[in-house]
Formats: sequence, C-alpha cells, structure tokens
Amino acid sequence: MADLTTTLGPLTLPNPVLTASGCAAAGRELHQFFDVARLGAVVTKSIMTRPRSGRATPRMAETPSGMLNSIGLQGPGIDSFLEHDLAWLAEHGARTVVSIAGGHTDEYVELARRLRGHPAVSMIEVNISCPNVESRGQVFACDAIASSRVIGAVRRAADPGQPVFAKLSPDVTDITLIARACADAGADGLSLINTLLGMAIDTDTMRPVLGGVTGGLSGPAIRPVAVRCVWQVRQALPHLPILGMGGIRSGLDALQFILAGASAVSVGTAVFGDPLAPVRVLAELDAELDARGFGSLADAVGFAHRDVAALV
Repeated sequence: MADLTTTLGPLTLPNPVLTASGCAAAGRELHQFFDVARLGAVVTKSIMTRPRSGRATPRMAETPSGMLNSIGLQGPGIDSFLEHDLAWLAEHGARTVVSIAGGHTDEYVELARRLRGHPAVSMIEVNISCPNVESRGQVFACDAIASSRVIGAVRRAADPGQPVFAKLSPDVTDITLIARACADAGADGLSLINTLLGMAIDTDTMRPVLGGVTGGLSGPAIRPVAVRCVWQVRQALPHLPILGMGGIRSGLDALQFILAGASAVSVGTAVFGDPLAPVRVLAELDAELDARGFGSLADAVGFAHRDVAALV
C-alpha cells in the first residue's frame, strides 16, 4: 500500500481524492453512502454572498460521454452556508474546501473575509469562471488581468493560513498565461479544469435544450482536455500544486492526472451514476500505484514528465 499523503500548498491531506465542486453539494448527499471524512476533502458547491435561484429550466442534458449543466450557481448564500453546511461538515470531521464565486471582485473579497479564521475551512477554491459584471459579462477566467485582480484581492482578504486555489477554465487559447497571472497574484495553487462551454439543440422543438441556452460540459468527454491542461501548467509552473479534475471515473483515470502533474484529484460527474465513485477511485488509485511500484503518491506526481524531451 502506497503512502497516499499529499499536499496542496501548506495543506496536508491524508489522501488525494476530493469531491468536485457542484457535484456533491456540501457532502450530505454522499454521506448516506460513505463517511465523507474518508476523503482527502469535500469541495463544496460554489457559494455566493446572497441566496441565488439559478438559471431557467431545463438545467441538465445528457451528451455522448458526458453531460451539460446550466445550474447557474443556485445556492443558499454565505449566511446559511456557514450556519448549516459548514457546521455540518465540521461536525462530521470532513476537511472542507470552500468554493466561492461572484460577479464583482468585491463579492469575492466579502466571501473571503467571512471565511477568514474559520477553523472548518481547510482551503478556498476561487471559481473565476463567472461572468464579470464589471466587464460586460466577460468570464473572469478568460482574462489574465481580471483573473489576477480577483485572486490577488482574495489572497489579501483571506486568512494567511488558508490556501487559495484558482479554478481555471479550459476555454482559453493558452491556459498557462492565466495560470501564471494567478500565481503572480498570490495563488497557492490551481484547480484544473472547470467545465467547457457547450450547447445542445432539441431537433424536435428546434430550440436549445437548456433553459439557459449554453451550459458546462463535464464527464469523460473532457478528460483528455483536462489532462492536457494539467500537463501544460505543470511544465510552465512546476512549483505550483495542482488539483486536477475532469471526467475521472476510475483509479486509472486519476493516475493520468497524477502522472501529468496533479497532486490531488476531484471526482465530480461520476457521482451522479455511482455515489461511491470517490472512495472507489481512491482504492483503485492505491492499487494502481502499488502495481507500478510507487511507494508513495508523491513519487508519482508529474512522473510522466521525465525525459519528456525525448518524446517531442
């Protein structure tokens, strides 16, 4: 059995498998199937300053090897989250990564301040794949300056002991430029990747399937894109820890991310079909590391980059 301990910046986790934001709410749904404290951490659904009802229905659509969602950051707001969800996670001994989202830099800052010093917060994941209402709705994560502004402001407002990770979008020409901007602004690490923007048309009604017209594509269809992003960012910024995600369904899928340079992985869409997927992936990853002779997870992180010059 390999040593599965891993680190995400200053945060040490007993194992590298986390949930993915938006796929397990705040952990309660999965806790009826397994003890969520067994995971490296629970990543919460993105929380905003105020309650939000989300986008119009329908909000989900199946696609080949994946799904589209157009939930629109529905959530209870930070007050209810702190009182009910974060308290529940702490009560059950789960390490918690709180995902935050906003439409203005000031909203992100307010959220970081509300979480500052909270003993139940292990890490903050900053979801910057949101429309920036200060810039005609352009997504923060698609602009290096806007990304840098948000991450820098959150880093200054957050508790110095709470790692701040920026969650990046793959819908850019060069993800390493956004990654570097976030790193320069003070990000302690990166979460790679968020969903890809997609769309489906109902050929009977001849209208968009989703009420919000477009949605985020997730699931196995995006895994090669996610692995590529992890690989590219690891090459560009080898010192920066990466939390990898995108279509992970098995231990072998997770191993791809680890070998590409991720120090931990998040399991998301797979839980809709198999609520036990996170703990199953963890057991399978452990077995795959053993089969390849790795004594520890740390030995496998970025292993595929060895002698890379000979491959290109």
